Amino acid sequence: MNFIKVNTEDHITHLILDRGKSNALHLEMVEEIYEAVRQAQEDPAVEGLILTGKENFFTSGLDLITLYHYDEEQMSTFWKKFMSLIHLLTAFPKPFVSAITGHSPAGGCVMAIASDYRIMAEGEYIIGLNEVPVGIIVPESIFELYRFWIGSKHAYQFLLTGKLLKPNEALKVGLIDEVVPANQIQTTAIRQIKLLSQFEKNAWRASKLNFRKSVLDKMELNNEAIVEQVLTQWWSPKTRVVLKTIIDNLTAKKG
Repeated sequence: MNFIKVNTEDHITHLILDRGKSNALHLEMVEEIYEAVRQAQEDPAVEGLILTGKENFFTSGLDLITLYHYDEEQMSTFWKKFMSLIHLLTAFPKPFVSAITGHSPAGGCVMAIASDYRIMAEGEYIIGLNEVPVGIIVPESIFELYRFWIGSKHAYQFLLTGKLLKPNEALKVGLIDEVVPANQIQTTAIRQIKLLSQFEKNAWRASKLNFRKSVLDKMELNNEAIVEQVLTQWWSPKTRVVLKTIIDNLTAKKG
């Protein structure tokens, strides 16, 4: 694994995002995350999963600089893999906690809302889905997952305006469940996994998937058509201009 770290301790798999400063997602990283989650799901010795990042960043979301230069085949593969990852995370039958160590916009937020419980570090960090202002279409399935936690009104308004929230704002609307000092985030996540793992496993896991059935059904419905819609928008001239402006700004900041 080149872009993540994985270790299992006391029946809990810790999946740590580890790519550059901001853990921005590209195809190879998504593939590594998918494989690690699949292994944790299939391993009977694993009772829970903690997804976490590094100091100041859970993940900044999609690596727009890298993705901008993908050709059509690469971009199609990326979106199919990313949507498959979100489905896998949402359908993960065991307790799954996100330890959000910093900024978590866009794709980072999508991965986090697939979990059962979200703990975010205190600080001037942001979380939310800002795809629309960037020129990326939000699939209905992601809207369903977002509103599963924060309700239809907030999901609708936040998505259409690309609203990003600070930790206490996110806590207030139910997007996250706890805000703790950064040095307590891992112990808090472990505590929550152990709390959720104490119940009869078959009943807990079956109930979780029952409660998520409507969201999972949306993810499985017309997935090819959803990806095609996203790709059509991705390659539109107006979106390319917006992306190029964002990339130029990001590059200037790095410089």
